[in-house]
Amino acid sequence: MRLQQVQEALKEKKIVYEYTEEDGLGSLDFDFRGLRFHVWEYEDGGSFGAETNVFEAGRSKDIEGDYEKIISEEILSWPDMIQ
Repeated sequence: MRLQQVQEALKEKKIVYEYTEEDGLGSLDFDFRGLRFHVWEYEDGGSFGAETNVFEAGRSKDIEGDYEKIISEEILSWPDMIQ
């Protein structure tokens, strides 16, 4: 199972998501406040990163380095879902 830190952030925010894993890389797709978001892990020449639109719903960007921490912190900064 990949993207565990991001999955934990989504669970903490009570955001329902879909997880897929292919070729050892994780992919998350979810809706939040009527917008569709994604976190797609990639490997490029031995370096790992993730493409995501969690910072701006209409634009994807690549996050490298400690990408799970960076993406998780952004998700955790969002308002809580209404129960």
